[in-house]
Amino acid sequence: MIFELLPSERIHLVVPLVQTMEKEPISEAVLLDRFREMIQQNYECVGVFLEGQLIGLAGMWFCTRHYSGRSVEIDHVVVGKAFRGQGIGQKLVRWIERYAISKGYETIELNAYVENELSHKFYEKQGYEKLGFHFLKSL
Repeated sequence: MIFELLPSERIHLVVPLVQTMEKEPISEAVLLDRFREMIQQNYECVGVFLEGQLIGLAGMWFCTRHYSGRSVEIDHVVVGKAFRGQGIGQKLVRWIERYAISKGYETIELNAYVENELSHKFYEKQGYEKLGFHFLKSL
């Protein structure tokens, strides 16, 4: 497996995998537009490749927060269905942690859907603590 930061000209590769995790379908065109905009806003994406095939990925938002200092927010961690249960998610999170440290960041945060209890257990096993709720309002 190879872990690789995706440059802006390869961000289109993430769309099919991200589409598999969406609760409500989002078109390929809309996702691609959003990722192209995101990559201009302190966002980076790491891909996991096996024999040239993208089998997993995670987004990372870099910022400074008053309560946690220099922080990375992990976003949309997804491993292809055929590759789940092989420790790839754990390796991906560890890669992100090492990468964040190498860039001088102090903390990592993430959100998980309330009903996705498997992800809660996964992140708790990785040493993450539940601290609060994430709220969203469509405008």
